[in-house]
Amino acid sequence: MQIAGFASIGIIGITVLVFVMIFATNPESDIAEVEDTLNKEIRPVDNPEIQKKIDEIQKITNSSTYIPLEREWITSGPFQFDRSEYAIGESIFIRIGGLETKELGEIAIYRPINATHQKTYLTIPFNGEDESAHNTYFTPQISKYRGICSTEDLTGEWKAVFRNTDYPSISFKINEKVLPGTDITSVC
Repeated sequence: MQIAGFASIGIIGITVLVFVMIFATNPESDIAEVEDTLNKEIRPVDNPEIQKKIDEIQKITNSSTYIPLEREWITSGPFQFDRSEYAIGESIFIRIGGLETKELGEIAIYRPINATHQKTYLTIPFNGEDESAHNTYFTPQISKYRGICSTEDLTGEWKAVFRNTDYPSISFKINEKVLPGTDITSVC
C-alpha cells in the first residue's frame, strides 16, 4: 500500500511538473514580448541631437560632391595650365612646350593671403637648354610648414608668374569644393 501511495504521489508530482512547464513556456507570451520590442524600435523618436548629426552629414555630402571641370588649357607663351578653376585637393597640371634654349627661369606660384596680398607657395624651375618641353604638376594642400592651416587658406585666386620672361601671368581659382578623400583637417 505504501508503494501505491508513493506511486500516486509521484504521478501527481509529475503531472504538476508537466503543467508548470507548459504554462511557463507558453509560446503566446513570447510572441507578445517580441511584438512589443519591435513596436518600440519602429516608433519614431524626436531627438534634436540625432537630427543635427544627420544635417551635418548631409551638408558634408552636398558640399563634397566632386565633378571635375573640363580641361581648358590656359596658355601664356610655352606654359599651359589645364584649368582655370580647381577643387581643394585637385592636382594642377602644367605643360611646358617649345621653350627656347636661352629661356631660363622659374614659375612662381602665389597663393592668396587676403584681398590685396599674396605669398609664394612654390617655385618650379625651367631651363630651355636642358629640355624644351616637359610636364609637371602640384597639389595645394593644408600644411603647417607652409602656414596653410585650413581650407580657407587654400581657396581664392592664385597666380603663376613666369620669372625672367615677358610672358603674362596666369591666374586660377581654388574653389570650396573638396576632392573626395582629401584630408582637410586643420593643422594650426
